[in-house]
Amino acid sequence: MQHARQLTSIPAVFLLLPVSLCAQWLHLRTHGIPRTSDGKPNLAAPAPRTPDGKLDLSGFWRAGHLAPYPYVVDLIQDIRDEAIFKPAAEAVLHKRLAELGRDWPPRHCLPFGPAESLTGTYRIIQSPTVVALLFNAEVGDDYRQIFLDGRQLPQDPNPTWQGYSVGHWEGDTLVVETAGFNDRSWLDMAGHPHSERLHVTERFHRFDFGHMDLQVTFDDSETMTRPLSIREVINYMPDTDMLEGVCENERDAPHLVGQTANRGVEVSAAILAKYAGTYELRDAVPGMPRLSAALHGYSRGWSIVCGSLAVDPAIGDQVSGVRRQLCRVFP
Repeated sequence: MQHARQLTSIPAVFLLLPVSLCAQWLHLRTHGIPRTSDGKPNLAAPAPRTPDGKLDLSGFWRAGHLAPYPYVVDLIQDIRDEAIFKPAAEAVLHKRLAELGRDWPPRHCLPFGPAESLTGTYRIIQSPTVVALLFNAEVGDDYRQIFLDGRQLPQDPNPTWQGYSVGHWEGDTLVVETAGFNDRSWLDMAGHPHSERLHVTERFHRFDFGHMDLQVTFDDSETMTRPLSIREVINYMPDTDMLEGVCENERDAPHLVGQTANRGVEVSAAILAKYAGTYELRDAVPGMPRLSAALHGYSRGWSIVCGSLAVDPAIGDQVSGVRRQLCRVFP
């Protein structure tokens, strides 16, 4: 596998993403949440607890402390992790790139897949025996059930889009195990595949009222040489609500031809070298809480590395004589 490559950010790719919706009631204050003296939501207040002493994860949440969410486009945000995919899985990835992501399930009103907790907007409803995640997206609302009643994962499940989830508490962390996925979903928009052997472990820890640490581990012995773990912060969304998302007027499929004419563009190494460096986001994203990146272990910038020019699977740019690669931003 080639590891030297040009890593670029093309904002236009996000225009093709289903946008998470909110604000059914624009001016309705969320009842019962802590507020500062000026009436604003106090997202730094202590995390709430249920009557039995567990952390209460309930609320309306948005994945990612920066937007747009990079994991929608590409689950691999550390270039070294690309090497974990086995040759057959990488062949599937490059085929999907060559077809410009034509068959990405959300483009056909189908679910996002196993990484949705890292990429979506969703409400968590918590009870002692089951936790529900209600996903909110233009491609169609969806849901997951996480059972806390002591049941085990099914041994021979009928594969489904969301799999089967069971959970348990380890101190103040909810640990969720999910298996039984079908292999029709993709791990990301880029096209990383998974098999029906995929096992996903999620660890939810609400460290204050407005922020929750989420660690997700993907383990698939058929497509990966080792598990892939990702850590992200998800944010409470106060004073807004979910707006119904229904994919009822899908007209894109006939236009997704999957290939373009070979219109190569040659870019010299000297030009690419001019864009090497680190790019920082100086201001907080409007509507998103400010976080201390140093405190929580996250970077607020991105790096571009010189090499071969990356290919964006949605835009369809191609570079003459250069192996197709992913368009990446690395935090």
